[in-house]
Amino acid sequence: MSPDQPHLPRPLADIDSTVSEHASRWWWDHDADDYHDEHGDFLGAARPGGEFRWCPEGLTEAEAALLGPVEGRSVLEVGCGSAPCARWLTARGAHVIGLDLSREMLRHGLDAIAGDDAPTPLVQATAESLPFADASFDVAFSSFGAIPFVADSALAMGEVARVLRPGGRWVFSVNHPMRWMFPDDPGPAGLTVSIPYFSRTPYRETDDDGNVTYVEHHRTIGDRVREIVGAGLILDDIIEPEWPDGFEETWGQWSPLRGSYFPGTAIFCSHKPG
Repeated sequence: MSPDQPHLPRPLADIDSTVSEHASRWWWDHDADDYHDEHGDFLGAARPGGEFRWCPEGLTEAEAALLGPVEGRSVLEVGCGSAPCARWLTARGAHVIGLDLSREMLRHGLDAIAGDDAPTPLVQATAESLPFADASFDVAFSSFGAIPFVADSALAMGEVARVLRPGGRWVFSVNHPMRWMFPDDPGPAGLTVSIPYFSRTPYRETDDDGNVTYVEHHRTIGDRVREIVGAGLILDDIIEPEWPDGFEETWGQWSPLRGSYFPGTAIFCSHKPG
């Protein structure tokens, strides 16, 4: 390296699927109660029949209808958490299975399902290895679940494509990739770029012994498109929900201030060729 070249920080080692899975299971098992105390009302987690919100901006499936008609259709939710979205679809006549790796998040879901008119089956498994036969579902979706937390999201896309029937839809929402550049701060400090958009070094948190306890993996918009197309799916749309007028809810880094400047969520809509 010449003296005139800037010194770039050495990227941290990649976090593989095993480490990611262990960290995510640990985190969500330990955070499940606090998560529901803070966000449960907004999500409708304990509401009879659930609720289906795509993002912290509050966009609902009732408004957006991104999954199309669901009555009588078989649906898989990938990364369901306590399954308010899956339960909402069950209440509308869909045959839904919710999948998540966290036992404690699923426990919250089972508690809520006990108050529903119809049950929603829940399965503990990971998005990188779906425990279902080929062509089992008409629809698959993920509302801020699983996709940012798995090391090999391209593999997860391939698994979804495998279990979808021809013509089936795959819709998922994640942090908008451009948000990676900004600090997780809902105030003015969250408006200044501080991280390269093209850095795929995962965000992680560790305990005192250096064990990874939380991890998120960054992909660019282009990466997501290539993952979808590489799985044999057809990309139909990318939706960037705008911050609603008069909506004052703050969730972590999501806030009216930041939402007035740039998107916080990207929703990728695709389908399997028929």
